[in-house]
Amino acid sequence: MKNLQSQSPIAERQTVETRPRAANSAAGIALRVELLMKRYRTLTALRGVSFSLNVGERLALLGPNGAGKTTLIRCLAGRTKPDQGTIELYGRQLPPTGQRESLGLVPQDLAIYTDLTTRENMVAFARFHGLRGKRLTERVDWALQWTGLADRQHDLVVGFSGGMKRRVNLACGVMHRPRVLLLDEPTVGVDPQSRQRIFQMLDELHSLGTSILLTTHHLDEAEQRCDRIVIIDRGVVVADGTLSQLVDATIGASRHVKFRLDRPLTSELTPWDLNGDSPTDTLETRVNDVAGQLPGLLQGVRDAGYSILNVEVRAPSLHDVFLHLTGQELRD
Repeated sequence: MKNLQSQSPIAERQTVETRPRAANSAAGIALRVELLMKRYRTLTALRGVSFSLNVGERLALLGPNGAGKTTLIRCLAGRTKPDQGTIELYGRQLPPTGQRESLGLVPQDLAIYTDLTTRENMVAFARFHGLRGKRLTERVDWALQWTGLADRQHDLVVGFSGGMKRRVNLACGVMHRPRVLLLDEPTVGVDPQSRQRIFQMLDELHSLGTSILLTTHHLDEAEQRCDRIVIIDRGVVVADGTLSQLVDATIGASRHVKFRLDRPLTSELTPWDLNGDSPTDTLETRVNDVAGQLPGLLQGVRDAGYSILNVEVRAPSLHDVFLHLTGQELRD
């Protein structure tokens, strides 16, 4: 593809923080992370990570593979001991490791017993979190309805689809009704219908007051389902804010415009420099004023002797922001 104008190089790495820091108040912040560091021999997975999760917020934690997301989640859950830094839950500093009563964890790898039934799994995890008697029964009955698996409660989990196992996995992580829920890739490997069902379940939790932090490889999940986005790369936070804030602070609100022409471009006919590249029938650029700039671009293409088969105008997306900040695709 050819550019109508040269594209700016990826910006130098720097933290893009557009959201003002909230006061250190348990009324406003559910989870606070300050200068968290974790090393594995010669590898430094976290390099002073700091961010907060507000009460009732849905926060997406994004980053390329190897950025430190899972290490961070494990530190927050008390499964991995950080080398430095502090973690506060509702204003109370947590010990480096150990169980967090007000926090739930749903790991990326399924953490359920496939040789047990759906109900048996839920009972086991409810007991693990200290539930007994009537309270345990009520909570299991709620979870069966919440997951839509009440009719499969006596079936062994081993025979379930990937999406059904994910729903059981999610239920087992919230049997104790945590105020903060950590989700590490909750929809990995599931079909679109299962993804939709899982997020309906999460929407219900959120409506009940649960604060949610999730990592995901699906940018649309972060863009459509979360209130705020934190991007980490190579163990550091490189961006923190809402999508519109991150767009304004990085690539700007310009629109991406793409023309599809009736034939490949040639240097004799086009007014734009082809830089000796192989012919293509596509031209691309960015414009700040669609109404003011697009007519002139269209006329310029026609004056060069081409017919325009299609014009695509696209607003800035989280994908654009992510590439601008990290310089790589999410699954690299």
